[in-house]
Amino acid sequence: MNARSEQLKAFERLLNIMDELREQCPWDKKQTMQTLRHLTIEETYELGDAILDNDLEEVKKELGDLLLHIVFYAKIGSETQDFDIADVANGICEKLINRHPHIYGDVKVENEEEVKQNWENIKLKEGKKSVLEGVPNSLPALVKANRIQEKVAGVGFDWEHPEQVFEKLKEELGELQEEVKANDADKMESEFGDVLFSMVNYARFLNVNPENALERTNKKFIKRFQYLEEKAKASGKSLKDMTLAEMDVFWEEAKGL
Repeated sequence: MNARSEQLKAFERLLNIMDELREQCPWDKKQTMQTLRHLTIEETYELGDAILDNDLEEVKKELGDLLLHIVFYAKIGSETQDFDIADVANGICEKLINRHPHIYGDVKVENEEEVKQNWENIKLKEGKKSVLEGVPNSLPALVKANRIQEKVAGVGFDWEHPEQVFEKLKEELGELQEEVKANDADKMESEFGDVLFSMVNYARFLNVNPENALERTNKKFIKRFQYLEEKAKASGKSLKDMTLAEMDVFWEEAKGL
């Protein structure tokens, strides 16, 4: 691995390149925080894909893309005299020091859970009106549910045992079935949401990331279905003309890959 001096040199090189691009490149000169926003979100998802695939070479590349975006935003901020990259770095340094009193102060902690509780309590002391203020409104619903539950658990609002959460899940499933029987679309949607929220909660108690788990299943399904499509094409058949039993033969083959 590179020495700290080499790491700093590489970061300075990126800052210099950003200065040059902002001054000389027509595309880079036109960008604003608003025009970069959707690109940053896309890059974040690409990094997430690389992490799930455990493709470390791709992780490295995607981290570079995200680092570029951070430097880009900081450059724009410096042009309006609002902030620069030093302000960004110093800001996160101060936050980390303030929220880790067990490292930079005299607070004693016994485990990870106490660290999380301290973190949320410190945020409230910093002026947050709610522990849920740090959950972005634009997060995908599954990710948001997980973050909400983590946040409230950090201040002690939580179940004590996984079995309790599983019982709550079964209760919510029962309530969903009742609304299905009643054929009330609005209440079905509401109860289905409760089931999903309980599933996310149960995943947390199992130390399973629900977003990662679902995406793994998405990838697995895509791989198997594309195998089914390939086999059908190779046999000169169209999926819409095949019976479910015929498709299931290829599906079972795909599960064995």
